[in-house]
This record gives sequence, C-alpha cells and structure tokens, in this order.
Amino acid sequence: MKTLAIIILLALAGCSSIEPVHDRALHHVVLCWLKEPGNTRHRQQIIEVSKSFQKIPGVLEVRVGQVVSSEREIVDDSFDVAILVIVPDQKRLTEYLQHPIHKKAKKDDLIPLVDKIIVYDFKE
Repeated sequence: MKTLAIIILLALAGCSSIEPVHDRALHHVVLCWLKEPGNTRHRQQIIEVSKSFQKIPGVLEVRVGQVVSSEREIVDDSFDVAILVIVPDQKRLTEYLQHPIHKKAKKDDLIPLVDKIIVYDFKE
C-alpha cells in the first residue's frame, strides 16, 4: 500500500510540471461581420474553411464558431463568426498568414462574404 501511494505521488508530481501546449503562445482572434448579416449558409462556409487552417504547419489549434446573442450591455454580439488560431510565436503567425491555404480561404471565402473583419492578436 505504501509503495502504491509513493507511485501515485510521483505520477502526480510529474503531471504538475507539464506545461500546456499553448503556454506563452500567440492567439490570433478574428471577428467577421458578413455582408449578409445572419446568413447561416455563409456563416457555415466560413466556419468550414477556417477549420482547414489546422493543416497549416505551425498552427497549434484552430477554434471557430458563430456569435452567441446576449442581452448584456458589455457583450458585443454584432459579429457573425469568430475564428481563433493559436500559433507558438510571431514568426509562425506570419507564416500562417502567407500560407496558400490561408490565402485561398481569404480570397475565395472571406473577401466575397465578409463586410468587416477585426483582428486581435495577443500573447499569453
């Protein structure tokens, strides 16, 4: 029993030293307002093409979804789609922005469907 307790403590101690994959990563947040606000087909098109960003080398994670309506005054729910791309650093963000998958999505899907885009980049 004592040996089992020691093994569990060592395992837990090892887990606590593991850093998250995205520790100190750069988060690229993109908010999109559609030319046709609320168009569910266009929202879904942007969501689907944004998932392809995960294939770009250096991209750690991609999250994308549609706006959640809110009655709270502090919440801006005027956009249609939000995209979050997590990369390790500024160099990888630049590579992501120049990658053919991103350029094609921008040209074929974002520019034709989106009226306004706001980007927020921040580092943990």
